[in-house]
Amino acid sequence: MKIIVALSILFLLALLIGNKIRASLLFGSVALLYYLLGYLDLKTFLGSYSSDSLVVLVILLLVSVAIEKSVIMGYISKFIISKNYYFSLFKLGIVVSGISAFLNNTAVVASFMSLIKNNKFHAPSRLLIPLSYFSIVGGTMTLIGTSTNLIVNSFVLQNSLESLKIFDFFAVGFCISVGVLVVLMFCNKLLPNYEEEEKKIEEYLISAEVLDNSPLIGKSIEENGLRRLEYLFLLEIERGERSIAPVSSKEIICAGDQLVFSGDVAHLEVLRGFKGLEVGKQDLKKQELELVDVVISPESNLIGKSVKETNFRTKFDAGIIALKRGSQNISKIGKSVLNAGDRLILSVGKDFKNRDNILKNFYILSNIDKFQKLNKAQSLFVVLGFLGIIALSALKVFSLLKALVVFLLILLVFKFVKLDEIKRRFPLEIFIIVGSSLAITKVLVESGLAKDFADIIIGIFGEYGAYGSFVGIYLLTLLLTEMITNNAAAALAFPIGFATAQSLGVSPMPFIFAVAYGASAGFMMPHGYQTHLMVSSMCGYKTTDFIKIGWVVSLVYSIIVLLVTPIVFKF
Repeated sequence: MKIIVALSILFLLALLIGNKIRASLLFGSVALLYYLLGYLDLKTFLGSYSSDSLVVLVILLLVSVAIEKSVIMGYISKFIISKNYYFSLFKLGIVVSGISAFLNNTAVVASFMSLIKNNKFHAPSRLLIPLSYFSIVGGTMTLIGTSTNLIVNSFVLQNSLESLKIFDFFAVGFCISVGVLVVLMFCNKLLPNYEEEEKKIEEYLISAEVLDNSPLIGKSIEENGLRRLEYLFLLEIERGERSIAPVSSKEIICAGDQLVFSGDVAHLEVLRGFKGLEVGKQDLKKQELELVDVVISPESNLIGKSVKETNFRTKFDAGIIALKRGSQNISKIGKSVLNAGDRLILSVGKDFKNRDNILKNFYILSNIDKFQKLNKAQSLFVVLGFLGIIALSALKVFSLLKALVVFLLILLVFKFVKLDEIKRRFPLEIFIIVGSSLAITKVLVESGLAKDFADIIIGIFGEYGAYGSFVGIYLLTLLLTEMITNNAAAALAFPIGFATAQSLGVSPMPFIFAVAYGASAGFMMPHGYQTHLMVSSMCGYKTTDFIKIGWVVSLVYSIIVLLVTPIVFKF
């Protein structure tokens, strides 16, 4: 049993590092494998998906839908950017850290990205990495500040320990937040200064006119081979006063058609290979295309699929003009597999704003009236109600789970959120990862593998006592979160940390928090944290941009965790 579990965990870790398959599919498959092999009974397997902390996490994310619709975030954002860069950075740190302590950090980053991107005083590249960092450290201040903390609490409950409280994280998390703010104020010269050069629409599109004698006339798009172009994607056909989009593969080409392609305009020779097709005759400046700038959200069902597989144009009434991933401009749009954090420039149709799947799949950066905002009174009710829940839970008047359930029902009854919004925004990815992680960690413990890893940690760091092993668990989690993702790192490190504490015969609390804070310490690799992916595509960050500033932030963060945690939580 132990050998099979060890091999499966190594295989899981390798695939997570490769980042080619969705984490939910990987974790779910491993948990299912353990059930099929008899390592888990049915009750334990299914029970992993009904943990109190998991239910709290899901409902919290659903409640945040109403908070995102409030006008409060818009009002707050207006006061952040000013002419003085240092003052702007300071205000950004205070506001984002404070909000991220209670709201999902991806939603917070999404709310402020557009503000920073469109500000007229400072290069966005000087503020977007700090935005991501501030959202992460803000999340370390409370139990609900990040999904990682709630995942760790799920493991705590699984091991029959008392549930962590909302503000158990605050003392160390506050020190972390202050420390990172100070580092960024003094070391901001390490941040890149990229002047964003937005391309003109002509640089995104190629137009070609079908001449009267063209052999393409009378044949379909598919028959003419226009659907299988490597670097170009047929966006629409302009036929007289009529625009045909999306373009069916069965659409018949007519004389005088203007074929509009998006993609890599450097590959004009591809179109020039078609007889009777005159490239570049149409004046693209006169086209009335509405462009919308979006980032693919972590909950999107587009992730892991190629653009062609998604049937993108039909699904969203939008065509992809450009696809950006970090510092890359992806040229083979049709064949490209979409990832969370990818930035898309879309040419949208009239029905785009009415589609009910937009909010599930994208964070919208353009200033378009897509979100149906709550009015001032409704926004105030939602925000004060949420803060009231936090207060009542902290004072032990109500359990957080019960308070959130009641609050969500109130939001539904008064239509601050709608049932179809709840269905669309259900965090299935996180639900599967957390539930499967609980099942996997149970097998790790029962197989004895977690204790074996703990013995290795103690063997390496044990000569320095419990504190040395505590440092070892933190460094292990930090290494994992830089290689994979924060939630996956917490899931793999927790059973080892807990087993280490048991082997040493000391309180598990410092080790539990070492895992929690270590799993949120991903500052150097853009793929390790969703918010890094989100900001990466905004101004073409390179991995080295994160490393230059990230190692300093990670060092200060780690020093604070390793010094303060044992003071707050005794061995």
